Amino acid sequence: MKEFLQNLTTTWWGITLICVAILAVWVLLSAVFYRIFFKRFYDILLSGIAILVLSPVLIIMTVVGAIKMKGNPFFTQPRPGKKEKIFKLIKFRTMTCEKDENGNLLPDEKRLTRYGKALRATSLDELPELFNIFLGHMSIVGPRPLLVQYLPLYNEKQRHRHDVRPGLTGLAQASGRNAISWEQKFDLDVKYVENVSLKMDIKVLLMTIRAVLKKDGISSENSATMEFFTGTKEKETDEQSGEKEKTE
Repeated sequence: MKEFLQNLTTTWWGITLICVAILAVWVLLSAVFYRIFFKRFYDILLSGIAILVLSPVLIIMTVVGAIKMKGNPFFTQPRPGKKEKIFKLIKFRTMTCEKDENGNLLPDEKRLTRYGKALRATSLDELPELFNIFLGHMSIVGPRPLLVQYLPLYNEKQRHRHDVRPGLTGLAQASGRNAISWEQKFDLDVKYVENVSLKMDIKVLLMTIRAVLKKDGISSENSATMEFFTGTKEKETDEQSGEKEKTE
């Protein structure tokens, strides 16, 4: 036994075996305690590394964005996060601030520039959100943070999308982006919340890479971006319908 233990630390196969064992234990712990600890741990670690590695790209895009947008290259907006706590989302600007003669912003399709379309197609406009992730406002994977004005419009089920941190990408984002309906998005968001795991996040990231490469779902059928959410019309239950028939 003593000789075996000595070989573990002095031979290439022994060191390899130790490394594999440590990796296996780490993956097991990550899977078991993912939701309560490791998800946030990986958010900090990976976003921090990404910010450092991509810093030259971020600087170049900031300069190019300032030129293309003739001013501030960043878009910031209050968004609801976990438990509906409001934070300031930051992205690269993809639309101009052009207004009509009455001072109202022009439609999205008229303000969305060719440069902006290229950013959206490649999802490069989302890169500044790495800072939101590092600071704890967001997660790498989670339901996308939507407008504050939507909060009163959610039904009880849809509101559960705020039980976790919003994400840079999510199950709904990777399953169709702006090409699927709001109800489909919210169903996928809630499905994600109910099944948060290391396996699920890896699956969503792989789906996101595929969607970005294929440039799927960048626009909805009727808009250059996505129509505003106006609420989900609740359907009557069979029981309610039955009671209505009895009283008529």
